[in-house]
Amino acid sequence: MIGSGIFIVSAEMGRDIGSPGWLLVAWGIAGALTIGGALCYGELSAMMPQAGGMYVYLREAYSPFWGFLYGWTLFTVIQTGTIAAVSLAFARFSGVLWPAISEEHYLIPPVRISTHYAVSLSTAQLLALGIVVLLTFATALGLT
Repeated sequence: MIGSGIFIVSAEMGRDIGSPGWLLVAWGIAGALTIGGALCYGELSAMMPQAGGMYVYLREAYSPFWGFLYGWTLFTVIQTGTIAAVSLAFARFSGVLWPAISEEHYLIPPVRISTHYAVSLSTAQLLALGIVVLLTFATALGLT
């Protein structure tokens, strides 16, 4: 997940920042924040070694309600968004090997729903959906 984020996000950041030096500074700051977060998680896991991670930490620090709310948010929004992003990154980079897989090669052309929103299906999106379904099926069988 970290690797796919580096390859996808760096291009956007480079366009917005406009300088390779500042891009490295931004990545350095993000890396320092990540290490700080990892150290905090390490400390929390040493203090509360029960299984559950963030759920346990929020439940113990605030109340069972906040742990419950985090668990459902993770299940419905956080983890699903991460899985979708990684599967789309896989599909985008598969297009380098197989040019037929592309976000510009539409199976269903864009249908405008409003001025800023359209629904479509490209070969890259179809592959990403297939990866999500495959991994979901493998997880349901207990293979992963």
